[in-house]
Order: sequence, then C-alpha cells, then structure tokens
Amino acid sequence: SITIMIDNILESANMDESTRNRFLISIKREIINMNFLVQNLLKLSKFDANVVKFSKREVKLHDIIYSAYDKVNALSDLKNVNVKISGDDSSTLVCDEMWQIEALGNILKNSIEHTSEYGTVEVNYSENKLYTRILIKDNGKGIDSDDLPHIFDRFYKGKGGNTGLGLSIVKSIAESNGWGLKAYNADEGGAVVEIVIPPLRDKDVN
Repeated sequence: SITIMIDNILESANMDESTRNRFLISIKREIINMNFLVQNLLKLSKFDANVVKFSKREVKLHDIIYSAYDKVNALSDLKNVNVKISGDDSSTLVCDEMWQIEALGNILKNSIEHTSEYGTVEVNYSENKLYTRILIKDNGKGIDSDDLPHIFDRFYKGKGGNTGLGLSIVKSIAESNGWGLKAYNADEGGAVVEIVIPPLRDKDVN
C-alpha cells in the first residue's frame, strides 16, 4: 500500500493538495505500524535466542504500573476508556523495570483495544509473603472460549481477531522470569489477565 500511494504521488503532478496530504498521512501511519512490528520481532528474536539479560532491582510497584499506563494513555484517551489503578502504594517488586513495564504496557494496550468506547479497565496490585499479584481486567465482551488458550500465541487468528505480538512478548518475559501468567473471563463479564510473581532468591538479583 505504501508503494501504491508513493507511485500515485510521483505520477500525478496535478494531484490536489488534500489528496496528497491524505496519502502522506496514510504512508506515515503504515511506516509507524511497520516500525512497531519490526521492533516487536526483534524483541522476540532476543528471547528466542536466549540473549536477554535481566537487570533486577527493587522498585515501587506503583511506579511500574503508572509508567506502563503512560505508554498507552493516548490510546485510552482516544477511546475514552477509563483506566482505574488500585493497590498498596508501599508494595515493591524486585524485577527488571524496563521489561516489567513492557509486559504491563502490552497487556494494558490489549485490554484497552478490546474495551468499548467509554468502557473501563481496572488494574489492581497486591503483595504478600508468597507472591505479588497483578490483575488487569476490562469490561469488554470477554474472550471467546476457543481463543482463550491461544491469546498469548504469536499471530493467532481467532474469532476476536489477530493476537499480534504484544501478548507473545508478555509470555516470553513471564517464562523467562518464572512468573505465573493466565487469562480468563470474569463471571461478571470482561476479560482478566493475571500475573503472579514469586519472590526472588538472593542469587537471582543482580
């Protein structure tokens, strides 16, 4: 589509300005999408090659979640989706902050995309002696039962559309760090993604 639009611009010397601008905006959008895809493929290739090194330190869970939300707040504003965040502000987590934000940002993006306009996405985090748990719940139509086992698969095409790469990256991060990761439909409607993070041993911390 980029090639066709560029050819049209080059071959139509008398193209009106509004059409030219529309083509240029479309080209820019396609390039942004391609760049996003390439970046995600590069991230996944690092996990496939087992070359990702995690640098772990203690950080506030509150800070991680709000940093993840900052990555997607433009999308939530565009769709008028209200993101509610709740939890104990004193909770901390020993993790690689960059990859933790990547994982939560991808889940939030997916939840917002599958929530109707003026819908709600809720993020709740809690901590006890056994684990840290993060729940991300939307009030969309939920996940089709046939799609549910595959939503973390790369490019899975189900009734709810293509899964893309974002949730596959989440799965790779979770597996590399020993997290529990699952998705399910809430009894009251909507989909839930749950992350359970066990405490790290001293030797796991860089």
